[in-house]
Amino acid sequence: MAEKLTRLNKYLSEAGYCSRRAADKLIEDRRVTINGTVPEMGTKVAEQDVVAVDGEIIKRKDVKRTYLAFNKPIGIVCTTDTKVEKDNIIDFINYHKRIFPIGRLDKPSEGLILLTDDGDIVNKILRASNNHEKEYVVTVDKPISQTFIKRMSGGIFIEELGKTTKKCKVKRINSHTFSIILTQGLNRQIRRMCEYLNYDVQTLKRTRIMNIKLDVPVGKHRELTTQEFNDLSKLLEDSTKTYQPKTSNKARQES
Repeated sequence: MAEKLTRLNKYLSEAGYCSRRAADKLIEDRRVTINGTVPEMGTKVAEQDVVAVDGEIIKRKDVKRTYLAFNKPIGIVCTTDTKVEKDNIIDFINYHKRIFPIGRLDKPSEGLILLTDDGDIVNKILRASNNHEKEYVVTVDKPISQTFIKRMSGGIFIEELGKTTKKCKVKRINSHTFSIILTQGLNRQIRRMCEYLNYDVQTLKRTRIMNIKLDVPVGKHRELTTQEFNDLSKLLEDSTKTYQPKTSNKARQES
């Protein structure tokens, strides 16, 4: 019988240590060892192999996965680097087990972000080609015109990123506030789109990720319900599992 082998980045994500994307960075930085030896990218491991990160042995366990919905306050940074960033999301939540955010939400923005210890679901949600919806409510500095709505929804070329945004759904809520539903996550996408049209964003709040809606106070979190997770799993059934890192560090998860 052939020995079961697992790619190292998948092993780390299944152990709940980090996402596959983050695991690739750890491997690239030579912080991971297999049986005391620094491996190459793409190396596979067997069940009996000893995997460690910075000397800490990482064991894969069959444990109940954690899925949290968190209302991120303004000023909190979506990073797991607790040593460099004092206002990081991990220390703020102070959860009893290792979790990591799915994507990111800019420091000046607030609202819904999901956190988990399930690396596979991270990959499925983040992959841009899967076209998963994220909804935001945005307030700008001057009255919103019909031309603004039409231009925002039709796609705008962002010169700094060399990309044109995908068509999206934009709806005026009141004179200075609109909602927008994105299926991509370019760096500071909404803010850059508004800037192109000579509007400045005053507040930006994410209110929905796919079927998960924001329903907890600022700074609070809750576990996903069984129904939410089941519905989310159905939406992800056709998603590609492997997340492909973008070649440019500018094209990061937004907003």
